[in-house]
Amino acid sequence: MTVPTQLVLRAFLVDPGQQMYGLEIGYAAGLASGTVHPILARLEGAGWLTSQWEDVDPSAAGRPARRYYSLTGDGVERARWALAHSWRAPKRVVALPVTS
Repeated sequence: MTVPTQLVLRAFLVDPGQQMYGLEIGYAAGLASGTVHPILARLEGAGWLTSQWEDVDPSAAGRPARRYYSLTGDGVERARWALAHSWRAPKRVVALPVTS
């Protein structure tokens, strides 16, 4: 399991019942949108996540509708197991300065 996938799963496991949209997930995981959305698609395809579009009028809200994701019951258990049995990723990946 990749470190970015672990970070996304850790973001969901903070509150497993919470629904989050892509930008919110990326912020919580410390990852860019272009990294998060393919991970969400893979996890949803594997049955770990479900998603739904928010019921909002984009012109009234002044923004596009958001797609909200949440862990399935099985996804919660699989995520916990996978994170417990894989290399433990830091909460955020930070580049260390190079010294000469």
